[in-house]
Amino acid sequence: MRNKSDMGTMLREAGILFAITLIAGLLLGVVNELTREPIRLQEEKAVQEACGAVFETASDFEKLEYTPDEELALELSGMGVKLGDVYRALDGNGGLLGYVVESVSTQGYGGNIVLYLGVTLDGSLNDISILEISETPGLGMLAEDVLVPQFHQKKAEGFVYTKSGASAENEIDAIAGATITTSAVTNAVNGGLKAAQALTEGGDGNE
Repeated sequence: MRNKSDMGTMLREAGILFAITLIAGLLLGVVNELTREPIRLQEEKAVQEACGAVFETASDFEKLEYTPDEELALELSGMGVKLGDVYRALDGNGGLLGYVVESVSTQGYGGNIVLYLGVTLDGSLNDISILEISETPGLGMLAEDVLVPQFHQKKAEGFVYTKSGASAENEIDAIAGATITTSAVTNAVNGGLKAAQALTEGGDGNE
């Protein structure tokens, strides 16, 4: 009798556990459906704000399906850079002003560094905006304050960093004690510039 009683108890407990799991799963599914659209809209808003921050003269941003050619992809890989989303920066009439490129350095001291940069058709860099960074507090985390302003409205085919004070348009003062972070950000900017230049020279297929 005890065995039958124990078996019945086990079955009841298993049934209760199954019911709880099923209900929890259903609730999670409902919550996911309810939050999916607001999350998507919030992400789109964040992207538009990031694009606007680096290309203030644009009225709209149109996402492109862009894959760098083999030569550029190999060059970017050697720099420790991956490209993310790319957008056409458009004026109020839909005219092309330039590009916004998401560029990711995989060589930050604390992990990936994700930034957006806006580049005009003549190759000028409007601004950059760092979206993700996890560097050392008080050192690499100063990138937003120390590095970002130095790229404002600069025109150069590529940038280099220096520890002795910038004296040329393409030179960036390194963050003291954070050379790795400085190098990672600089490479991410250079990679994005190369992508924008390729798009400008070769056309982006959406003309």
